[in-house]
Amino acid sequence: MKKVWAFDLGASNGRLMLSKFSGDHLEIEEVHRFKNEPVFLTSHYYWDILKIFDEMKTGILKSVKQGHGDISSVAVDTWGVDFGLLTKQGEILGNPFSYRDSQTFRGINLVLQKLSANEWFGISGVEPAPINTICQLAAIQERNPELLEQANSLLLTPNLVSYLFSGVKANEFTISTTTSMLNIEQRTWDEELLDTFQIPKGIMAPVVEPGTVLGPTLESINQELNINPVPVIAGAGHDTACALAALPLKDDHSAFMSCGTWILLGVQVKEPVITKQSLEWGFTNEGTMDGDYRLLKNSMGLWLIQQCKKVWEKEGSGISYTEEAAFVKEAKPFQSFINPDLDVFLNPIDMVKKIQNVCQETHQSVPETKGEILRVILESLALKYRWVIERMEQLTGKRIHVINMGGGGIQNEWLCQFTANATQRQVVAGPIEVSSIGNSIGQLLALGEINNLAEARSLVASSFTTTTYEPENPGEWQQAYERFTDLIKQGRNHL
Repeated sequence: MKKVWAFDLGASNGRLMLSKFSGDHLEIEEVHRFKNEPVFLTSHYYWDILKIFDEMKTGILKSVKQGHGDISSVAVDTWGVDFGLLTKQGEILGNPFSYRDSQTFRGINLVLQKLSANEWFGISGVEPAPINTICQLAAIQERNPELLEQANSLLLTPNLVSYLFSGVKANEFTISTTTSMLNIEQRTWDEELLDTFQIPKGIMAPVVEPGTVLGPTLESINQELNINPVPVIAGAGHDTACALAALPLKDDHSAFMSCGTWILLGVQVKEPVITKQSLEWGFTNEGTMDGDYRLLKNSMGLWLIQQCKKVWEKEGSGISYTEEAAFVKEAKPFQSFINPDLDVFLNPIDMVKKIQNVCQETHQSVPETKGEILRVILESLALKYRWVIERMEQLTGKRIHVINMGGGGIQNEWLCQFTANATQRQVVAGPIEVSSIGNSIGQLLALGEINNLAEARSLVASSFTTTTYEPENPGEWQQAYERFTDLIKQGRNHL
């Protein structure tokens, strides 16, 4: 039996999963889970990379104590766009900034002063957005150029952590496609783009293909954790690329949804779709584990609910998941809608008030109770996913029949059922730990245990259960969608 460690780091929590592969069955087990949230300090949001790495080592220690010292490899996947900087000596230059930091809004303005949206999209295939890596770098170059002057290497988040384990500097392809700095045709860093924004070309660690074996764990790591050297693999570094690899899609008429803090909704394509229409609609092209592309839309996900629950907790009226579901059921449907991808929802101080203000500004009923707030969010999310799917069908010329949803967000059954209702398409939900499973698949491919992704998806289908949701109440949801699309037309300020 082959065992691998899969570190799946999300924008709200991280986990170490132990995967066991018997040849015809894959089993995955959570070893360690920990919170991972941006830390607000000196007017900026940072990732606490030292805490993250310490928690990862804690996970390894737990796994070893449980008798799993015979590990064949380890790999890391994370959210996109963020990065860490290293000195010439290989030391970290401070905690990495979070993509939710306000400097990114200044950054996108700086980028657009020198590069049109059409040029930007044509080079990278990535939707121009404040969260993109290049915006953060442009802001740093203006505000704190000394930081880049001191930097010797830039490593994207999963590759930064892999470096801390292996000492090898490399940026993996799927995570590199999220930066807006990778030339989508040449699949290398666009040097002209880097020169335009005075980003030192030498700091960009080389791009490697998914499945590249970086090397064994450092001797210092082995001694600290009392482990034998473990091969560190640069698997698909982006969690959505991992999720896509693990979702049991039946054919090319299936869409994928990676559901968590963000919802990434798209289809796999052989070539990037770089057109005026895909740019206008806010689509992006990112890499897949097998070298293709994900045509997708980055849409807001359960972040909206997470932030509302934080507000209620601070007020002393926090709610459980069971109460959340009950509140949604009790609330009257289709009272008000929001465009969940408005920039104002990216990181407000009070999400509840922000949602209420947007409803008031758009002359709708203002939600007051927890159930009303939750219902506004969930219905709006589902309706926005229909909007995305209809435009994705136009871009690809293919009808979507089934939506495969995976990730922690599918535990919200209302989200799954509302998505089926709003899109009037069958939803197949599962597995939950889809990114971790995809991470494991990438390692097994690199180790030669699995031949290809088609074989991997069959393995997932036979190893994990799914739940099917059929669409309901088509008439009511059609009327709601017509109201929602009218609301969308009132403002184009989307991510």
